[in-house]
Amino acid sequence: MKYKVMYDNGPRLRVRSGQWAFNEREGYGLASLLLDQGFINEVYTSHRNGSILIYYDEGIENKRKIFDILDAITLDDLFEAEPVQTQTSKEISENFYMKISKMILNRIGYRLFLPMPIRNALTVYHALKYVWHGLDSLTRFNVDVALLDGAAVAGALLHKQYKPASSMMFLLSISDALEDYTIQKAKSTLKDSLALNIDTVWVVGEDGEEKQCPAVDIDKGDKIKVHMGDVIPVDGKVIEGEGMVNEASMTGEPLAVHKMPGKTVHAGTVIEEGNLIVEVYSMNKETRLNKIIDLIENSEELKADTQSKAEKLADSIVPYSFIATALTYLITRNPTKALSVLMVDFSCAIKLTTPLSIISAMREASDNRMMIKGGKFLESYANADTIVFDKTGTLTNATPKVVDVIPMSKRYGRDDILRMAACIEEHFAHSIATAIVRQAEAEGLKHEEDHSEVQYIVAHGIATEYEGKRAVIGSKHFLFDDEKVKLTKTQEKKIKKEAKEHSVVYLAIDGKLEGLICIDDPVRPEAKHVIEELKGLGIENVIMLTGDSESGAKAGAKALGITEYRSQVLPEDKSRIVEELKAEGKTVIMVGDGINDSPALAAADVSVSMKHSSDIAREVADISLLSDDLYDLVTLRKLSVGMLDKINTNYRNIVAVNGSLLVLGVLGVIPPSTSSMIHNLSTMIFGVMSTKSVLKNYDIEAKAIEVADAS
Repeated sequence: MKYKVMYDNGPRLRVRSGQWAFNEREGYGLASLLLDQGFINEVYTSHRNGSILIYYDEGIENKRKIFDILDAITLDDLFEAEPVQTQTSKEISENFYMKISKMILNRIGYRLFLPMPIRNALTVYHALKYVWHGLDSLTRFNVDVALLDGAAVAGALLHKQYKPASSMMFLLSISDALEDYTIQKAKSTLKDSLALNIDTVWVVGEDGEEKQCPAVDIDKGDKIKVHMGDVIPVDGKVIEGEGMVNEASMTGEPLAVHKMPGKTVHAGTVIEEGNLIVEVYSMNKETRLNKIIDLIENSEELKADTQSKAEKLADSIVPYSFIATALTYLITRNPTKALSVLMVDFSCAIKLTTPLSIISAMREASDNRMMIKGGKFLESYANADTIVFDKTGTLTNATPKVVDVIPMSKRYGRDDILRMAACIEEHFAHSIATAIVRQAEAEGLKHEEDHSEVQYIVAHGIATEYEGKRAVIGSKHFLFDDEKVKLTKTQEKKIKKEAKEHSVVYLAIDGKLEGLICIDDPVRPEAKHVIEELKGLGIENVIMLTGDSESGAKAGAKALGITEYRSQVLPEDKSRIVEELKAEGKTVIMVGDGINDSPALAAADVSVSMKHSSDIAREVADISLLSDDLYDLVTLRKLSVGMLDKINTNYRNIVAVNGSLLVLGVLGVIPPSTSSMIHNLSTMIFGVMSTKSVLKNYDIEAKAIEVADAS
């Protein structure tokens, strides 16, 4: 490929190949080709001038690799593709800014170069749309913003107030553009949260051999194997195996569904337990998930979901505007004073500033590496008074360590217990299983595969046949309640004495308790301070849920300064606890990261998943943190509360300014043209102020407090 370097500074490189180098969809293909390189973070292409903008990990070697890739690209390498989320989001924003710029330039151009009669004629022409919508509302007996806008524009034109009418329509058109932009951004974010990003799948051959293949190469009729914890990449029929599939992304139901041979599974759902071999029915754009995405993209119903409280408030004000206008005319018999009241449109400012405040907050969230599926979740986060934490992987780093191994009988020694536990646990990627396996490796305890196929019971433990005997390893509830393992008084005393303040994994063979493995998972160093800050920001109740033993949970809660916690909690218990809190009138945030957190995440008013969360947790969560820092929860609270404060401040200012204009108009102090000018000017000022950073304001306030404390 021939190109010219246009910009080269730090981690940002822009090259240009000319207008006819590639078309729009080939540009997306180029972006995906470059993004396959691990050191390239973002790529934006423009087919209009053949521009390629690349953000990469800074370094001479990486830059040289980029040039080598670009040099090697030929016409045969170009292929058409769909845009990635970042490209789509950027294009939506660029189109919006271009639209707004065009509107402003047209308005300036009309005023500078067109004679007054033509400008007035254009004003009347543009007014027809608003008058028509107003008449439509009137014929349907709807007293709404459309009726008020139509009446105000028509009233201004009847009194030959062309400039006020033109200014009002200009602001309304900006408001409409902002609303369209909000909807498109919401659709784009929702589509991205649902979209599958699966590169490879395991294809099962005729001989039963599994082979890893690119996802794009599979066809209808192929058989693929999907393992526990994985996202199902296709629509298909189960032909072998059994498992529990979480279909929350498809149905919204948090509880997993049992799947067996003959049952249908859908792309985007996740296997909680078990393994399935699936015969492919449809893939890529033909899946049910992608049909839902298309429906979202083309549905006008999404507009109702994005309408904020402000728009409803704007409609509720309309009748009072008409009443005030009518009373003014009846009392004064002066149509000019009545028009002054009608021209002061509270709804115009409210409809403009509220979407701007929400968009600004969403942008700040994105800048701080948080993905939020909608503005309403920011509002819920701001209003929440209770936060529920899963412990492992959320309040801890999910890097547990074995601190003790305690034999419980004379049949097996300490090393035997650790060796057997590692032998069974090595088949699973759970953090506690990894800790046990690593400890055995560190101590040089090697083992043979002396067990049959293992069965993993989510959030409970593992069952298998070990040397011909049933072996179970897992939680206290699993062994003693589900498996009915016997526990003597002597063993119970030993557990209380030697396993104090640790999380415990129990190992039983042939129905008898044989050993304990004590685990510690240190809390994150920042966790305690984060909890204190959240309390300072209005979170009244902080609750920790964990499957750990009572002693382990108590030690963790003490280290974190948490007074309320629940130990030995099962997945269904987590969701039940969240539902109980909501029934008490609390607004609940749930923070989690694991498969077993998904029911509780779905049940909460607003849910947050951590960076290294499971696929299910990310699917279900309303907010996903893209950095591994608990302070993001504090940042999110400040951002969401600041957004609502900004909106409420706008309400008060709008009422104060426009209320004053109403009074001045009724008294005859100002004419309709002046009233309209001040109204429009104040609306634009409120709009600009709505885009101000919320978090910067917090930083300024924090510095002011520090200075005051120092003095």
